[in-house]
Amino acid sequence: MNIKESTVTGVEPTHAQRLRELGLAVLEIEARAVTALAQRVDEHFVHACELMLACEGRIVVLGMGKSGHIGSKVAATLASTGSPAFFVHPGEASHGDLGMVTVKDVVLAFSNSGETEEILTILPIIKRLHVPLVALTGNPSSTLARLADAHLDVSVAQEACPLGLAPTASTTAALAMGDALAVALLEARGFTREDFARSHPGGRLGRRLLVHVADIMRRGEALPAVLPDTPLGAALLEISRKGLGMTAIVDEQRHVLGIFTDGDLRRAMDKRLDVHETPVGAVMTHQCKTAPPHILAAEALQRMEEAKVNGLLVVDDDGVLIGALNMHDLLRAGVV
Repeated sequence: MNIKESTVTGVEPTHAQRLRELGLAVLEIEARAVTALAQRVDEHFVHACELMLACEGRIVVLGMGKSGHIGSKVAATLASTGSPAFFVHPGEASHGDLGMVTVKDVVLAFSNSGETEEILTILPIIKRLHVPLVALTGNPSSTLARLADAHLDVSVAQEACPLGLAPTASTTAALAMGDALAVALLEARGFTREDFARSHPGGRLGRRLLVHVADIMRRGEALPAVLPDTPLGAALLEISRKGLGMTAIVDEQRHVLGIFTDGDLRRAMDKRLDVHETPVGAVMTHQCKTAPPHILAAEALQRMEEAKVNGLLVVDDDGVLIGALNMHDLLRAGVV
């Protein structure tokens, strides 16, 4: 659909209809531009990946204007997925920043025209260093494309801009191809979720993949535990003091025998039991959910959700109580 066309035949479109048509037209044009790239993931794409996989230094990304914004994002994606990379502004490169490029690096240049003056100005220096050059351009006949060791054609049939001026479909295509490179390199390097988490320790995914139960569980004096012959009232005091909403029931050697929670308390109250005479072992839940300390906190969360409980006891290989945690601990750790 042409961006200037209306889908309402013979009827003057409303303002809302026109805005919707314009938005849909942009998405259709850009979707076609990205789809067309599939035919260009060929031997040139493979060669570009091989050059970057062989890089002993870093991938130095260049780009001016909108291409620079795309290059900056691709550099960040590469760096966070196992391919060390950083962005250098070509205008600053010719004024000293080119010193960031070493003989062990690879240069990845973005330019829709392939004739960006600021990039062409520094090409002789890049070539003199014998640094491999990978270029993404919309013009396979351009100077940058011809001088590149590997060129990827990211040309588009039309921009989504009705004036044909603002970079829209072309920047989308360049970004998509940059992502394709980054993900191909990620897979080739055997980059894992754990590797990703280590480079994103402050993000939610990082916390989910790096935080273990042992890191956040309550222990020592903060750990609620009573013997099975403890009166129910005393067990309730233990729950209140420790603030976990539950208490473990253990033997003299601290082996877990069961758990007493607010749910168990409600059931005990329904039976009108004497809290001063009834031992907690008589009303505890025997088959309680536990977790070892070495599993990820995210896995503990999954166990809690599956069992529909708000807390877990943490035990060692012998079933000895060593910790406990509840949903609030997981929330504070940023796992939930």
